[in-house]
Amino acid sequence: MRVLAAMSGGVDSAVAAARAVEAGHDVVGVHLALSAKPGTLRTGARGCCTIEDSRDARRAADLLGIPFYVWDFAERFTEEVIETFVGEYAAGRTPNPCLTCNEKIKFEALLDKAMALGFDAVCTGHYARLSVVDGVPELRRSRDGGKDQSYVLASLTAEQLRHSMFPLGDSLKSEVRVEAAERDLAVAEKPDSHDICFIPDGDTKKFLENKLGQQPGKLVDAETGAVLGEHTGVHGFTIGQRKGLGIDAPAADGRPRYVLSLEPVSGTVKVGSAERLSVTEIDAKRPIWPSEQPLPGPTECVIQVRAHGGTAEAVAEADGDGIRVQLRQPLRGVAPGQAIVLYRPDAEGDLVLGSGIISATR
Repeated sequence: MRVLAAMSGGVDSAVAAARAVEAGHDVVGVHLALSAKPGTLRTGARGCCTIEDSRDARRAADLLGIPFYVWDFAERFTEEVIETFVGEYAAGRTPNPCLTCNEKIKFEALLDKAMALGFDAVCTGHYARLSVVDGVPELRRSRDGGKDQSYVLASLTAEQLRHSMFPLGDSLKSEVRVEAAERDLAVAEKPDSHDICFIPDGDTKKFLENKLGQQPGKLVDAETGAVLGEHTGVHGFTIGQRKGLGIDAPAADGRPRYVLSLEPVSGTVKVGSAERLSVTEIDAKRPIWPSEQPLPGPTECVIQVRAHGGTAEAVAEADGDGIRVQLRQPLRGVAPGQAIVLYRPDAEGDLVLGSGIISATR
């Protein structure tokens, strides 16, 4: 097959490309330039898609003996990822920009261009297992539970998955680093990226305030209605947040307060006890069924609502153009705008049943 290897400049994508070459595919490497001002992105191997990363990707491609290109996706990244991120926070929701980047950039814009150029598949260094049987994709958690990225890939459609390759799904990260060293790849010990690449100093609140300005509002006790303080914008908060609330006086019971709800129109941030964070029902919109098989009815499953969060047992069912989820046990800190992913545990590993964007909780 003709394979386009997306090479971020990290160890994972370099080894994934190497495995694609070793498997006999006709591989071409590509690095995505995602900023018109690359210097504004994180440096020192802390982010992704920086000038340093493009150089690391090129060196890896040269070592593998494959052609290498840099594609400019900066304008689309700004529109699809950064502007969406800012808009979601302004609306009182909590987005995951890495999930949006995978969906809109790496497996929409990139894959569309690859298909137009005659490639059969896009290969990436994501940790997830993918098989296609009789044209039906099955996306599963990776062998390395600590590095599993099926959560941020669960928004991909069946058609996108049919043209995707994740060579690292059956490997541990430690094994990938050893293999990189054996292949003499200079990125073998390069640190992983963890932060939002377009927020250079990691200060999300300041970044959003620079974009949206100050929009003063009140911090209100959800139980008594008492005004506890003021803030400079609901975009500085997320559901479940405990620190940085700017409340001077302790609660009457001496226990911490958490953000319970955000009301962008009135500028109200309601806070209260941890117990009031618990939800037992979740509604989600924009359902995606990776195997093109919507839930046939109420289905026992395991759900995940954060990329690195825990899981919870639940019963889910398709509800019109959305998903309704009943949790077996209450779950805390579930915020509108987050993705919810449904898994079915089985002998071969957790299978992704579907995903959606959380629209409401109860």
